[in-house]
Amino acid sequence: MRRKTALGLILAASFGLPALAAEPNGPTELITRTEAVRIAIQDKLAAQPAKNETIHTALVDYYAVPGRKPLWIGDAGVSERGSAVIGEIRKAGDYGLRAADYKLPDADSFDAAGNASEWLATAEIKISTAVVDYANDARGGRIDPQRLSKNLDPTLALPNPGEVLESIAIRSDPAAYLRSFQPDHPQFEALRQKLIELRGGSKPVEPEKPEVVTIPEGPVLKLGLKHPQVALLRTRLEVPAQDGGDETMFDEDVREAVRRFQSDHGTTPDGLVGAGTRRMLNNPSGAKQAGGGKASIDAIIANMERWRWLPRDLGEFHVMANIPEFTLRVVEDDEVVHTARVVIGKPNTQTAVFSDEMEEVVFNPYWNVPTSIKANEIAPYLRTGGGFFGGGWDTSVLRRHGLRIRGYNGREIDPDSVDWSRVDVRTLELYQPPGPGNVLGAMKFVFPNKHDIYMHDTTQKHLFTNAVRSESHGCVRVQNPEQFAFLLLNHDQGWTKGHVASAINGRDDNHIVLQNKIPVHIVYFTVRVNEDGSLSTFRDLYRHDARIIGALNGAPMVSEEFAPEMAETETRPRVRYRQRNDFGRDFTRTIFGF
Repeated sequence: MRRKTALGLILAASFGLPALAAEPNGPTELITRTEAVRIAIQDKLAAQPAKNETIHTALVDYYAVPGRKPLWIGDAGVSERGSAVIGEIRKAGDYGLRAADYKLPDADSFDAAGNASEWLATAEIKISTAVVDYANDARGGRIDPQRLSKNLDPTLALPNPGEVLESIAIRSDPAAYLRSFQPDHPQFEALRQKLIELRGGSKPVEPEKPEVVTIPEGPVLKLGLKHPQVALLRTRLEVPAQDGGDETMFDEDVREAVRRFQSDHGTTPDGLVGAGTRRMLNNPSGAKQAGGGKASIDAIIANMERWRWLPRDLGEFHVMANIPEFTLRVVEDDEVVHTARVVIGKPNTQTAVFSDEMEEVVFNPYWNVPTSIKANEIAPYLRTGGGFFGGGWDTSVLRRHGLRIRGYNGREIDPDSVDWSRVDVRTLELYQPPGPGNVLGAMKFVFPNKHDIYMHDTTQKHLFTNAVRSESHGCVRVQNPEQFAFLLLNHDQGWTKGHVASAINGRDDNHIVLQNKIPVHIVYFTVRVNEDGSLSTFRDLYRHDARIIGALNGAPMVSEEFAPEMAETETRPRVRYRQRNDFGRDFTRTIFGF
C-alpha cells in the first residue's frame, strides 16, 4: 500500500500536477516522467499473466534496464514511431495474417489530463507485444506444423523476441524492419498480390510485357518432327537448341518444355502441340488453371504460410521438389535450370515436407528393404501355401526378385534355412544388390534425414506418364536421373555427361561425396502464380491445406487421418494374409511401390 501511494505521488508530480514530497524537506520532483512510465510498465508486466513465457520474459527483461526510454509513446501519447508500427501491423491482412490478432491501443483515446501514465504504460506494452507477435507470425510461428502432421517437418527460424525489441529500438524505420520478417521469396510476393486482388484491392501495375511469339496453324508438332514452327516454339518456351543443334527439330528438350507448359495450364501433358495447345501458347492470359477452378483465399493463405516455413536463403544452387505438383526443379541463381517429373508417396505413406542438404550421389546402389516393407509387404507373401491357411512357407518370392538376407554376423542366410514361424522378419537385413532389377535403378541421391527419405531412379518408368504420381512409400523417384546427377556433379565437381555415364557403367555401390552440400527443399505448394499472372492449382493430395486452414481459423488441430506406420517398438509384425491368387503382378507393384 505504501508503494502504491508513493508511486501515485511520483506520477502526479511527473505529469505536471502539484507534487508532494514523500517526506518533509524532500525534493519536489522525485522522478522523471519517462522513469515514472517505465516503473508503471514494470508493475503491469509483473502483474499480468504470461500467455507466452518467452515473449513475456523478453518484455520484462527489456524494460528492466535502468534509463531505457519507451519505444512507442511520448508526452502527447503514441509517438510517430509508434504510429508507424501500428500502421504496419494493421496491414497484416495484406500478408495473409490477421490484424485483429494484435491488440493495439487506440491512439485517439489518450487524455493527458486523465490517468496518463497508466494509459501510456498500457499502450507501450500493447505495441511491443504486437511487434514481437507479428515478427513471430511473419516467420511461420502461428501454428506448430508437427501438431498437424508428423509429415510437416520444416525447420522454423523463429526470431528471438528480445533481439527483435533490441533491434527495432535502433532502427530509423521501425515499420520497414517489422516488414522485413515477411518472406522475400518472389512466389510469396506473387501470392500476396493475388490475395489483395481477390479481396477486392487494386491490382498492381505490371511492367509492359514483350509481345508473345505466336505459333500459327499447322501440323501437330511432336517428338522427332522437323518443322519451321518448332523454332518459334523454342522461342516461345525459351528452349534453345543445344550446342548449335537444329532449331527446327522437335527433340526431347522441346517435348519436356511442352509437357511442363501443358501441366501448368491444366491440360493433359502429352507433349504434342495441336490446336488446343496452340491456343494456350498464343493466349497465355486465358490459359486454364491446373486442377481446374480458382484458388480460394484460404488456399492462398495456406500456401503463403508454408513459404514462411522455408529458409530465407534457399541456396544459390538448390533442389526443390513440390509434392502436389509431382515436379522437381533445380534452381541456380534464381533461375530454373532443370525440371523433372517425380513420383512421390501415397497418401498413407507420405513424402515428408522438410529441408535438408544433399551429401552424396550413389551409383548402382544396394536397396536395403525398410522395416515397414519387410513386415507389411514381404512377410505376407512368404506364407502362400500354408501357415494361417494350413501349410508351410514359400521363399521363392525372395529369389524371384533378387532379395537376399544377411544375418546378425553379416553372413548370407539361405531363406529356406529360416524357421519363418519363429523369426521376426524385421530383425533380418533384407537387401537387393545392384543390377537391372534393383528398385532404386542406377542411382540414388542422399540427404540424410530422420524420415529416411531420399531421391532415386526407378525400374517403373511408366509411372512418369501418369498425371497423378503418388505411388511410393515416401521416397522421391526422379525422371531422367542421369541428367539430374549431371547437373549436381557438374555444379559441385565439374563432371561431364561422360563422367556420369562412366559411373553408371562402373562399379557397384559407388558413393560420390559432394564437396559442397546442396540444399534440398521438399515442399507442398498447391497454388502457384505463373509468369503470365495466371494461377496453377494442384490437388491437396495429403489434405495439408485443409488442416492448415482449419488451424489458422481457430479449429482444433487435427492430425492426419491416415494411421502411422507400424511402430519400431512392436515385438511382432502385423501380417496381412492374402489368397494365393493375389500374388504375382500385384506383389511386384506392392513391393516395388515404396
